[in-house]
Amino acid sequence: MVKSSKHVAQSYKLAQAQYADFGVDVDTAMSKLATIPISLHCWQGDDVCGFEDAGEGLSGGIAVTGNYRGKARTPEELRADLDKAISLIPGKHRLNLHAFYGEFGGKKVDRNEIRPEHFKNWIDWAKAKGMGMDFNPTCFSHPKAAEGFTLSHPKKSIRDFWVDHCIASREIGAHMGKILGSPTVTNIWIPDGYKDTPVDRLSPRQRLSESLDRVFAKKLNPKFHLDAVECKLFGIGSESYVVGSHEFYMGYAIKNQKVLCLDAGHFHPTEGIADKLTSALMYVPEILLHVSRGVRWDSDHVVTLDDALQSIAAELVRNKLLARTHIGLDFFDASINRIAAWTIGTRNTLKALLMALLEPAAIHDAEKSGDLTSRLALMEESKSLPWGAVWDAYCESQNVPAGRDWLDEVKHYENTVLSKRI
Repeated sequence: MVKSSKHVAQSYKLAQAQYADFGVDVDTAMSKLATIPISLHCWQGDDVCGFEDAGEGLSGGIAVTGNYRGKARTPEELRADLDKAISLIPGKHRLNLHAFYGEFGGKKVDRNEIRPEHFKNWIDWAKAKGMGMDFNPTCFSHPKAAEGFTLSHPKKSIRDFWVDHCIASREIGAHMGKILGSPTVTNIWIPDGYKDTPVDRLSPRQRLSESLDRVFAKKLNPKFHLDAVECKLFGIGSESYVVGSHEFYMGYAIKNQKVLCLDAGHFHPTEGIADKLTSALMYVPEILLHVSRGVRWDSDHVVTLDDALQSIAAELVRNKLLARTHIGLDFFDASINRIAAWTIGTRNTLKALLMALLEPAAIHDAEKSGDLTSRLALMEESKSLPWGAVWDAYCESQNVPAGRDWLDEVKHYENTVLSKRI
């Protein structure tokens, strides 16, 4: 039980008054924030290793650096670590699971053979917590992905294998959604591409389109399942050409009315995704956000409360896009405590959303009336409003630690649990 702090209560009361002067009801903002789920990514907890033995190390342009103690080695350890992180994050959230995190009982089960029963323990865990789940085919770290191509591979037998894997993943996602009573977003990302400049850019994209059509041929109930496709600018080993580019998937998602996944790290280093949201959502039904932070490249650093994150949150709130947006995290850092990484990234995402929810309506009114001077002035003045006091009060109202108090719990867990993993 988190004890309410007198200091937090006093600061919150003052913040209420200051926001009221700007016409903002902070209680309404907190109530809205409590309805926004963030999908926590399982792969932060074990450095994208999974629980199968495919005979391959980490591949597909994915690199995890660092060797901080306490990496989860089993599904039970990973769920325990997630439990700890969730206890430090306000609100009700989701779990995002990759296919190679199934539990196969020590048996060899190839990716095209996975079934819902391999994820029963994960589903039971989520159901007990009242959480929804999201899912991903794992089209990397496998012998049949060793040549750098999967759904767009020139060999039909290889393409068929990955098509079957994605079909199986959709069925698993739909099963999750039905059991948990919340639609699972199953997101397809593939590493396909060339390290150096290709001669033929078209044929791999034609093969990818044909493969995706086969994957999505069976209609699934949207009450239980949603399909998403994810683009990328480049990756390690695909620096010069990526088959599934932004333009490819934008066109495919529009044509087939799929959820379009936008990853904050999958574009040019200076290119933000906030401005893409209103454009894309004019033509696709929904957006899947992968909130990440690239440093010079798609390096998947822990999300910080930077301008890019605040811009994404502001765009969603200002344009009332939250109902059509699924927010998930996508980073992996093995140089720091992994539970702290989850906690920092998720809390920062929620902080950005709270800041956006607390934005004074007077800013919008000024723009609508053509008073651009007041728009700029009010936008700048609102930046110094005491949103931090509201955040602390929100955390306490959700029975999680406010301020930096959560870090003490992470350190205690590290000393009593993580340090014993050898």
